[in-house]
Amino acid sequence: MTAAADTSRVGLVVVSHSDMLANGVAELAAQMAPDVTVQPVGGTEEGGLGTDYGAVVEALADADSGAGVVVLYDLGSAKMTAEMAVESADDPTRYAVVDAPLVEGAVAAAVTAQGGAGLADVAAAAEGASNEAPTATPNRPALHLVQGAVSGGAVSAEVLLTNEVGLHARPAALLARTVAELDADVVVRYGSEEANAASVLALMGLSAPGGKSITVVATGKDAEEAVRRIEELAERGFDD
Repeated sequence: MTAAADTSRVGLVVVSHSDMLANGVAELAAQMAPDVTVQPVGGTEEGGLGTDYGAVVEALADADSGAGVVVLYDLGSAKMTAEMAVESADDPTRYAVVDAPLVEGAVAAAVTAQGGAGLADVAAAAEGASNEAPTATPNRPALHLVQGAVSGGAVSAEVLLTNEVGLHARPAALLARTVAELDADVVVRYGSEEANAASVLALMGLSAPGGKSITVVATGKDAEEAVRRIEELAERGFDD
């Protein structure tokens, strides 16, 4: 399963012992990042469980649209196969085999690649995916923020989640992609937890449901634009 290719974006290859698992992870990642090429490689040539060196070599070539490829894997022997395929490439520096949780890493890498990040940054996003949980702040004083208010260089707003399911996978990805394009640091708060708005996994971890409000706080050159775009996303139901 492959999303539309774009020469400015890093591609992904998902290597698994299972064809169904590889395709499922690739499908999820591609949904998060529609302009990123995601190639699944799963199972043996005979259709059993295992890995296929030749298939990985082909997937690397198919996924490389100009900016390089990040490779994720499920188990140790899949890593060995991926590394052998990379070593056989004409230019191994165009590929990065990363040690990352397969599902979370693929999602984080895809969203980062969608934003136009380079190979090193996409690989780092995948590797850091296991640490992208929301941060609990139970001792933080209650916030009383006015929509669009500016205080100490920060722009903040209370944003109602108008879609039925709130910040599930696709809306979280849309929000993360939106802020990735801007020069702004954005935090989303729900209840006693907060998440970096650039991290789709952290946003999903907030478990903010539809019909509830989140607090958005942005700083930086494009802070006001970041808040405005998030408000617009919510107003149109995150296109659900």
